[in-house]
Amino acid sequence: MLVDDNPEFLRAATSFLRADPQIEFVGQATSGREAIELVSRLWPDVVIMDLVMPNMSGLKATQQIKAQPEPPYVIILTLYDDPEYRAEAQRVNADGFIPKSDFGTQLLPLIHSFGND
Repeated sequence: MLVDDNPEFLRAATSFLRADPQIEFVGQATSGREAIELVSRLWPDVVIMDLVMPNMSGLKATQQIKAQPEPPYVIILTLYDDPEYRAEAQRVNADGFIPKSDFGTQLLPLIHSFGND
């Protein structure tokens, strides 16, 4: 599941993920609140979460998602590759942190690594 408030990024990322036959794309959200609601309905294995969104940050949404019983993996995907944001992502139990500039090279290997737990 993808969460980002940028419609162009959602389209591009959805297309990228759907090209991988091992990934089943189950949905997308444009806000943290919507993401929390969809996770409880769709039960995705992985949520790819933008960091900065209006109304509720990706960090706050991740914290709430990870507090649920049997939560999905959550990967923070952001334009802001900053040590403070990385530390905050760890604090809210995100399972990964990837700068959007590394989306094409780091995201799929990380997603596929979750199946090896």
